[in-house]
Amino acid sequence: MRAVTVPLDDEAPGGVDLNDVARGDGYLFVRDGVGFAGRGIAARVPVDDAVEFLAAIEHDDRAGGTNGPIALGALPFRPGADADLAVPAVLVAKAGDGRAWVTRIGDADEPLVADVGPTPAAASWTIEPEVPVETYLAAVAAARDAVRDGVLRKAVIARPIRVRSDRPIDVHAVLRRLKATFGSSHRFSIDGFLGASPELLVAVDHGVVTSFPLAGTTRTTGDDELDAQLAAELHASPKNRIEHAAAIEMVRDTLLPYCSYLDWAPEPEIVKVANVQHLGSRAEGMLSKPHATVVELVRALQPTPAVGGYPRGDAIELIEGVEGFERGVYGGTVGWCDGNGDGRWAVSLRCAELSDDRCSARLVAGGGIVADSDPVAELAETQAKFQAMLSAIVRP
Repeated sequence: MRAVTVPLDDEAPGGVDLNDVARGDGYLFVRDGVGFAGRGIAARVPVDDAVEFLAAIEHDDRAGGTNGPIALGALPFRPGADADLAVPAVLVAKAGDGRAWVTRIGDADEPLVADVGPTPAAASWTIEPEVPVETYLAAVAAARDAVRDGVLRKAVIARPIRVRSDRPIDVHAVLRRLKATFGSSHRFSIDGFLGASPELLVAVDHGVVTSFPLAGTTRTTGDDELDAQLAAELHASPKNRIEHAAAIEMVRDTLLPYCSYLDWAPEPEIVKVANVQHLGSRAEGMLSKPHATVVELVRALQPTPAVGGYPRGDAIELIEGVEGFERGVYGGTVGWCDGNGDGRWAVSLRCAELSDDRCSARLVAGGGIVADSDPVAELAETQAKFQAMLSAIVRP
C-alpha cells in the first residue's frame, strides 16, 4: 500500500472547509479548524494494530512533515472492547501552524468537495426516553448510596433518549451547525456517530502528552453576569470539586508511569461551552523513550472517572446493573492515530448515534454522582447536556 501527500493548494487552491469534505458520508475529527476530514475507505484495522499498520504504508510526503495516512474511529465505553478504525482513502488535513495537505492512498480519486451544500428542509420530530425516567432516578439514588456507604468514590449515571424524524437526518447540515455553535469542541463524524465533545482524553504529539479531564457541571444562561456567578458557585462547590478530583487524580496516576515528567494544574479552571460550564484541569508532560503510542494510553485511561467512576471496576459494575441500557460508544472515546503513534482522542460526549436509515438518533447524557447528589438535580443536568445535539439535529 502506498500513499502520496501534497500541499492542499495543489488540489484545492484557496483551501476547503473540512466539514464540506466530510459531508454526510465521510469522516471528520476537528477542533478550532485543526484536524482531518476523510473520504472513502482504504482499509479497516483493529485499533490495537492501527499504528503498526499505518507505519508499514509506503509514504511519499511531498508536503513535508505531515502525519501521512491516519486511522479514525470510536472505542466503546467498556475498557478493552474490540473496535476497528477506518483508514480514509483520501485525507484532508489542517494543522495549527496554518499548513494544509491532502493524502491519497493508492489510486483513490474521491473529489474533495461536493458541488452543492446541504438543502434546508422541515421535518416532523418526536423525542422520547429509551429508559423510563423513574429508572434513571433510581439509578442515581443507588449510585449516591454506594458512595455514602464507602463502596465507591464516584459513579457516572446516564440515560438515553431517541429522536425520530419523518425524513433522513442531514449529517452535513448537522456538522455545519455544530461548527457554528461548538467550534472549540472536538467535532466528529464517523460511520453515523457524530458529536461535539469538549473533553480531551489524551493527545500525543512527538512525545508530548496532554489530557484535559472535565468533571463538575453547571448550566449557562446567556447572561454573562449570571454565568460568572454560576461558574464561581461551581468552582466552590464541594460536591463538584470531589467529582472533579477523582477524574484528575486517576488521569495523573495513570499517565505518570509513562512519563519522564508530568505537570498538572493545581486548581481546576472553568470550561464554558454553549450550553453548560465544566470544571477542567489540564495535564501535560513528556513521555519516556521509547514512548507509548496514543492508542496504548487510550487503553490505559479509558474510561476515566469523568464518564465511569472510581474505583473503575466497581463503578462499571454498578452502572451496568442499574442504568437499564447498553452504553455502546457513549462514554467511550473517539479520535485518530498515525504511524508514529501520535494522535488525539476525545471522550465520546455530546454525541448521537444514527440509525442505518438516518431517520432516528440515540442521544445519551449523564453526570457524576457523589454523596451529596440529588436525583432531580441530576435529571436537570442531563436535560441541559442534551441540548447540544438536539439544537443541531432538530429542525421542524
